[in-house]
Amino acid sequence: MTEIATDTVVTIKFTMQTHLPDGSVKERPDESMEFIFGVERQPASLEEALEHAQAGDKLRVQIPPDEIYGEYDPVLVHEIPREGLIQSRIKKGQFYRQMKKGSLVSFKVLDVRPDTVLADFNKPMAGIAVSVDLEVLSVREASKKEIEAAIDAQNKRSIGCG
Repeated sequence: MTEIATDTVVTIKFTMQTHLPDGSVKERPDESMEFIFGVERQPASLEEALEHAQAGDKLRVQIPPDEIYGEYDPVLVHEIPREGLIQSRIKKGQFYRQMKKGSLVSFKVLDVRPDTVLADFNKPMAGIAVSVDLEVLSVREASKKEIEAAIDAQNKRSIGCG
């Protein structure tokens, strides 16, 4: 029986639970995924749990925020002047976006005050952790052509082209 190692094609079926910073949990329906282990990068906790697993193995994996969307950083919450912002876009609980000097300014509006806005500059998904219940459906050696295609796809994703 083949175990998961670098350059093996892995097919998993999984259910993912998203743990939001406010303590709530959202569950996504079952999904399947196929990837070449060690080539098409997955979160480190998932790769560590899968290494040496075999078809039929069932695993529960905890993926911390720093491996997916990043930790929530309270230092990125600032009170900023309303002056210079497009007033019609300032709505509590909504995301504000505006091009300024060729750069996108983006933040979540936490509070609207008379002369200022309490703005959260964290990424929208920051602080989210994930639990994955998975079953390894199959493991097989990848062909040279599959590995080359996966490397090409991974390189394109890492530069924002995929």
